[in-house]
Amino acid sequence: MAHIAWLGKKNPFCGNVTYGLSTTHALRSRGHGISFIHFDTPAGSLGRSGEALTEVETLGDSNGGGPEVALPYLVKSQVYTIPSLGAQRELRESLERLKPDLVHASLTLSPLDFRLPDLCQQLGLPVVATFHPAFDASLRNLTAGTQQLTYQLYAPTLAKFDRVIVFSELQAEVLLRLGVRAERLAVIPNGVDTDTWRPAPATGAQAAASPELQELRQRFAGRRVFLYMGRVATEKNVEALIKAWRLVRPAGCVLVIVGDGPLRSALQTPGDEPDVVWWGYEPSLERRVAFQQLAEVFLLPSLVEGLSLALLEAMASGTACIATDAGADGEVLEGGAGIVISTQGVTTQLRTLLPVLRDQPVLTEELGRRARARALERYTLEGNIHALEALYAELVPQGSLVA
Repeated sequence: MAHIAWLGKKNPFCGNVTYGLSTTHALRSRGHGISFIHFDTPAGSLGRSGEALTEVETLGDSNGGGPEVALPYLVKSQVYTIPSLGAQRELRESLERLKPDLVHASLTLSPLDFRLPDLCQQLGLPVVATFHPAFDASLRNLTAGTQQLTYQLYAPTLAKFDRVIVFSELQAEVLLRLGVRAERLAVIPNGVDTDTWRPAPATGAQAAASPELQELRQRFAGRRVFLYMGRVATEKNVEALIKAWRLVRPAGCVLVIVGDGPLRSALQTPGDEPDVVWWGYEPSLERRVAFQQLAEVFLLPSLVEGLSLALLEAMASGTACIATDAGADGEVLEGGAGIVISTQGVTTQLRTLLPVLRDQPVLTEELGRRARARALERYTLEGNIHALEALYAELVPQGSLVA
């Protein structure tokens, strides 16, 4: 088994955080040692940069965990991170002390990303990157163009990593066009725990339902739930979804928005809107699972995407899914696993689809069944980790890791 230094995020909550925590937990459960390195205010430093590194032994466990390492930062958001001046030195010192077999960076859109390949080369450590940024290969909108600039900026650095993990063939094609060699790229689709994210028990089987699901069933009794779960931000295009919903107002249905973000105050009407519920950020995994189990339809109107974890969670939960063809989401749903719409004219397309979904519960049930089958076929966490271990085995000397 290998000792892996994982460089990523633990907060604020976003897809990168979920990916890092779920992947490292699964690797630990298979016996690998994990040292989690992330941007945080080191204990006792009060946010001052350049101070001695502080390790918090919170990740050690019987399954082969390791220390948690905090790197100081100046700014940290869901999108990017600006490290303190001493962060690079502290990262180097921590790697020298920890002596991992391999470094895996879940890139945080930080200046430190660009220095990591050279640093690891100097230390003689193989280094893997997971490249998350959302994209739309067709450049159909301003947001997609902005994300394409991110890919262009990162491409020369990505070419220096021993391997770069991307979530889809489309994403790999974008990087190939930007000069990253094919042998450096590894397409490993994101995966979810299909035992956690699973269809709800039958409505009558209350004893089998979680307390959170029972509570939500009582709260939304008599109404069919349409769900959006994610950030309320420009790239997610929630405005188009809200506009379509308000134009249709499907009888007997409620739209639940689980998540928060900079556009919430602008989109949420000040008065009472009984068929739109702004739930806000939900920290409880159990309640997020319950929402996906409760929902009849999951809606993802994004302008750009990578491979949405929320979409995969909805699919594994047996929820009918409607998503744009941004990023890899269209690839995920192709062939009948869901309904794929264009990033152009989202409001118009949803205005047509919402009445159909309201009037055809048999359709939504069948779409949910197909979504679950697709998740089990291609997007399980177990499959993701198996592929990741095989990749590590290519880079770590023989005998250090058992795939």
